[in-house]
Amino acid sequence: MSRDIYVHTWPCSYYLELEKRWVPGKLLLTSCSVRFMTNKTGGFLVDFPLADIVEIKKEASHFIFGAVTILEKDRVKHWFGSLQPSRNVVFHVIEHFWREVLLSQPGAAGGASSSPVTKGEQLTGLMACSQKRLEDAARVLHFQGEQLDSIASGLDRMASDLDVADRLLTELESPSWWPFSFKFWKMPSDTELREGSSMASPKALGKEGIVIRIPVVISQRTESHVKAGRLTILVSGLEVHDSNSSLIHRFEREDVDDIKVHTRYEVSIRQRFIGKPDIAFHLISARMPEAIPILEMQFSKKIEFLEDAVMLRSPGTSSPAEKGHSLWQADPGEAEGSRLGGQGRAGETG
Repeated sequence: MSRDIYVHTWPCSYYLELEKRWVPGKLLLTSCSVRFMTNKTGGFLVDFPLADIVEIKKEASHFIFGAVTILEKDRVKHWFGSLQPSRNVVFHVIEHFWREVLLSQPGAAGGASSSPVTKGEQLTGLMACSQKRLEDAARVLHFQGEQLDSIASGLDRMASDLDVADRLLTELESPSWWPFSFKFWKMPSDTELREGSSMASPKALGKEGIVIRIPVVISQRTESHVKAGRLTILVSGLEVHDSNSSLIHRFEREDVDDIKVHTRYEVSIRQRFIGKPDIAFHLISARMPEAIPILEMQFSKKIEFLEDAVMLRSPGTSSPAEKGHSLWQADPGEAEGSRLGGQGRAGETG
């Protein structure tokens, strides 16, 4: 179990129903399960798959202390209190991964006794993933080709305008009595201009083509406060929306200064400014592994894979020499704090 990749670790307490007491420890989240490890023994008191969850709620123990409760399908209810950095953060992240598991595996919530996956099914799944990656890459290349075509047509129009301006200047500079000064030139007609604009309009629409859209959990500035939202990757940039589909911020492609991949589920995007605060978003998503290859393709010179995400980098690509640390460390044996609570790296004691 120690080799499992933990998406999050939070210091908290678990309520033992039989002994009527709270046990301090850490709540651990993987992409498909929830676990609780005690501080005293290091053993797991709770370990159940996300697919077995029936309900996740924010409640209060003894009507005073905030807690997160998780109800399993066998009607076993788990209480987690003293959550750091906040109950809201833990609730939103666990709920996000729970919903994604239910959407990706609709049969998982119906029962745990499912037939084991065969090698053929695994190979078929790998082929399907590879096909989707190739389709995404082809879509990006297609839109980039349209952009190049639009740029080429714009350069042609500029060259034509410069030629006309040169002829006009030559005519103005020639003396009036010079018999060979008059030169005929052909100005573009209104119909040709309209045709050019109509031909350029599909290119402009192509710039806004959506490559991929994934649900995310968003944190900005105050990292102890998160909310659900959506990340949209366009050929021309990135858009971050809230759960009501309202635009929070749009990054034009040239505005993105750096993208840091902390883990396979965590990405931070930043736009730097001089004289005012930077605009930065920290995003976490169960579907982030689908978006990382596209981000790497679109922002190859601006993306950086940190220590816990180096294995995700495509072969042959180089990463900046600067090393960073994950905001949410994925090692339960070392994680004593959380960056979300301002306690530094999750591998340090809070």
